[in-house]
Amino acid sequence: MRMLKVLFVCTGNIDRSPTAEDLLKDMGGFEVRSAGTMAGARRQVKPDDLAWADSVFVMEEHHRESLLRLDPGVAGKTHVLGIPDLYRRGDERLVDILKERLEEHGISL
Repeated sequence: MRMLKVLFVCTGNIDRSPTAEDLLKDMGGFEVRSAGTMAGARRQVKPDDLAWADSVFVMEEHHRESLLRLDPGVAGKTHVLGIPDLYRRGDERLVDILKERLEEHGISL
């Protein structure tokens, strides 16, 4: 069975996208990466990441806009989760919101 390749993107790749990556990385059926759009991100998103991913989940609309500037071809596989930068990595509320939003996109945790 083919693994679904999922990329999570936020600004600095410090709190939101690594939390989302942590949620999926131990589940079967997924290969997962996270990255940030900011130049100083812990791991900055690259065109290779976008080409690798089957689905890209961004936390906010401005992340989607950044990715579209990098590669307009990702529009069809990019989804905005609508999660503002209010949470620390692993925050229980962030985890609950991620589970809820990912389920809306067919990923049950």
